[in-house]
Amino acid sequence: MRKRFYILFVARGDDGQLRKIQIPVQYLYVLVAGAAIAVLSLTGIASSYLRMLLKVSHYNELRAQKDELKNKYSQLEQVSKERDIQIASLGSLASEVSSMYGLKSDPMLVAEANDAVENAQVSSSLDRLYTLKNTALSGAATTGISLGLTRNVTTDDWMRANSAPSLWPVEGAITGSFGERIDPFNGEGAFHCGVDISASVGAPVIAPADGIVEFADFSSGYGRAVTIDHGHGISTRYGHLSNFAVVSGQEVHRGDTIGYVGLSGRSTGPHLHYEVRINGTPVNPHKYLRLTFAHVGGFAAGS
Repeated sequence: MRKRFYILFVARGDDGQLRKIQIPVQYLYVLVAGAAIAVLSLTGIASSYLRMLLKVSHYNELRAQKDELKNKYSQLEQVSKERDIQIASLGSLASEVSSMYGLKSDPMLVAEANDAVENAQVSSSLDRLYTLKNTALSGAATTGISLGLTRNVTTDDWMRANSAPSLWPVEGAITGSFGERIDPFNGEGAFHCGVDISASVGAPVIAPADGIVEFADFSSGYGRAVTIDHGHGISTRYGHLSNFAVVSGQEVHRGDTIGYVGLSGRSTGPHLHYEVRINGTPVNPHKYLRLTFAHVGGFAAGS
């Protein structure tokens, strides 16, 4: 069998003579195989290098995230310390305000700035501050202080006092007292469930406390009447009105006009029949009549 060769002609010199070099085909196969192995090796090395670069990049990213989390943790630690100091300060402020107005002190409101503030202390301090804010905005604080509730009381006492009908519904002299009296129509003894306050026809009648209008319609004997539910089992009733300024179901606030003085129903003259009821039982309204609404828009001591 004849052997196969590849002949390589190499030009040599200026005379153009050629020299033949015979290369066995096996050598060419070996050369091609070597080149393929070299290409594969270089490809593997490049792939390994790229993987290493990706791992290094991922490692650097993780290290940057770690440093960022470490910085955030330090910031949160600082914020937590500042929060403890602020809560302690707010607690002290709430205690000082409470003491200023004679409210009962709460030992949980006071905490040293260097001590960790517990969740119960945080909740207690914030609750007290929100309560003080609400009582101030709702007028309960003003009502409580005006009524002399400034010693050994709580904000709940202020809220209950604000719910009580302590504002005069209309200014005037009391011409009919609470309790047993002679009925002016039949001359017989009868129980008067409220007080009669003398006022001119058309004088505005105001709500003595916040509440919901339960009734605003004509009622036998009372004429045009309004009933307000103030919560805590307290309700008030207004009779002999000339007209209404509210409707049933309406929410009213302390000082809002609810109607106008008249002489509707069984009335001998223009006046307001005013009742205070506790759980449906009439009580003497006179002990609740502490304040009058001044025409300048504020509160003043009543008679």
